[in-house]
Amino acid sequence: MYIAPADCSLGEREWRPFLAEHAFGHLVAAGSGRVVPVVVPTQFVLDGDRILLHLAAPNPIFAAIAEQDRVVMSVAGDWAYIPSDWKVVDGEDPMLGIPTTYYAAVQVEGRATVLAEPDAVAAVLRAQLSDLQPDRPVADPEVAHGPRLRAIRGISITMDTVRAKFKYGGNVDVDHRHAVIDRLASRDGPGDLAAAAHARRREADAGGPPSAG
Repeated sequence: MYIAPADCSLGEREWRPFLAEHAFGHLVAAGSGRVVPVVVPTQFVLDGDRILLHLAAPNPIFAAIAEQDRVVMSVAGDWAYIPSDWKVVDGEDPMLGIPTTYYAAVQVEGRATVLAEPDAVAAVLRAQLSDLQPDRPVADPEVAHGPRLRAIRGISITMDTVRAKFKYGGNVDVDHRHAVIDRLASRDGPGDLAAAAHARRREADAGGPPSAG
């Protein structure tokens, strides 16, 4: 993906929390000699420098991974549409405003290892359950569902490349950025408050004044 200088990630301290909090993405496997890659929407868990997930054994992505084991996990979220007339201040003509979309996107590239043995699949399930529902009692997957584990496969992705983009008004001056932040807070639609929070956080991290909006 294209990442403008103003949208570059602040580093692991920014992309890692986002990835952990948005643990649903698209797993992309190019395979070998395919016209298009295999793309699978899936839940996952971030485990140190690994991504863990599981899928049904018949999923076509396993054939693509067998052909070529490098994959991409693509995650995007906290997006909000910014209407053109939101980006005007001090009597500027609202007809001349330029609309945009605020969003964050992280793409993780690495090598995928397919886990087929029930004990390895169970370990993936335990990690996911511990992450997704830590306060709810649940039977151990290997003990309660042992025979069924052969119907699914685990995938462990060893992360080696991360591309991260946080597009939240870093390309405009403080007044224009704050005008958008205030309007996001006022609209309070899906993604608006998260987008406003990212814009404030990135401004503060860059040394600018945090917005009170």
